[in-house]
Amino acid sequence: MNSPVRAFEPNPFFVREAKGARIYDVDGREYVDYVMGYGPLLFGHANERIISRVKEAIERGTLYGAPTEAEVELAKRIKRFYPSIEMVRLVNSGTEATMHAIRLARGFTGRKKIIKFEGCFHGSHDSVLVKAGSGALTFGVPSSSGVLEDAAKHTLVSRYNDINMTEEIARKNRDDLAAIIVEPVMANSGLIPPDMEFLRGLRGIADELGCVLIFDEVVTGFRLAPGGAQEYYGIRADLTTLGKVLGGGFPIAAFGGREEIMRNISPSGKVYQAGTFSGNPVSVAAALAVTEMINNEVYLRLREYGRKLVSAIKEIIEDRNLIATVNHVESMFQIFFAERVGTYEEALSSDRERFANYFRRMLEKGVFVPPSQFETCFISTAHSDEEMRITIEAVDDALKAAR
Repeated sequence: MNSPVRAFEPNPFFVREAKGARIYDVDGREYVDYVMGYGPLLFGHANERIISRVKEAIERGTLYGAPTEAEVELAKRIKRFYPSIEMVRLVNSGTEATMHAIRLARGFTGRKKIIKFEGCFHGSHDSVLVKAGSGALTFGVPSSSGVLEDAAKHTLVSRYNDINMTEEIARKNRDDLAAIIVEPVMANSGLIPPDMEFLRGLRGIADELGCVLIFDEVVTGFRLAPGGAQEYYGIRADLTTLGKVLGGGFPIAAFGGREEIMRNISPSGKVYQAGTFSGNPVSVAAALAVTEMINNEVYLRLREYGRKLVSAIKEIIEDRNLIATVNHVESMFQIFFAERVGTYEEALSSDRERFANYFRRMLEKGVFVPPSQFETCFISTAHSDEEMRITIEAVDDALKAAR
């Protein structure tokens, strides 16, 4: 496995090809796909418009080591979708985007510490691979072998949706707090929606203490609305990280925000960031195709599909009198075998063995959902009434077996 999320027992299937909302393995089996590359494929697999633009770009060259007009055009489009982004830098992955955004926040403020939230995932770099220590107000300690304590000691960990705890931690460290980084919708612990007072409270803390509010929209960017979670919830961040949907299946990400902050990046400032493949013409071509297809009709279609599917799943749960719940935000959803899940602790306490049984049964019935309880299902515009019919039948069977 080149990424651990792809592994599951007894062994994963290997893919031959994919098209639209379907994925096909090397043994000839076909699945309705709700993994969707773990989020990027808003328009389904092998979207013809994206593929066409990429083919055109490849014929002109794959890497130049010099800027292109296409990069500038993509930056302009990102700015139009995200009013909080006044300047933007293209990179290659969500991990890069969050790593550089945190470095930039530290360089801009001259402070060292950041606050992250337990259960939120911001990539696999050292500053964010931490968890709470013996108490929620202690410094973070590494949660991965190989992460040095010195690298993690400036990362403070709070509880998602707990604004009181976060205020206490922030004010205690006000003189050295550079940034607060958060997934506006927690999508890496299953799916946990935010309390509006929590998001508003984070904006207030950042304004009061002069630290940088970073919205990690690698998952939610272009997923909840054309302007992502910031448009959907009506809250602006100081810095934003984007990825996944932006590339439509190709590796590209971005971070951007207020000009006074972004001007600190080299070559105009002293915060160094560079990348050989950043803004490469192939991924930029894919991103231009994606941004051309984004409009309000897309989100109305995704919303309606998600509403119908989740309503049907909830009805099955109720009819069978199961201890289970479905969390749902627009084109993202996840089932938990618990009475409710509104916090990271509640996600951890859900019945993961029953979820594993549910996953295996869904796979047997020809529906591919994430194998981990702590991932999220994604809907694309390629999902149709036929995919919904197959899915509801599979869920009915899988929930019967998961009792």
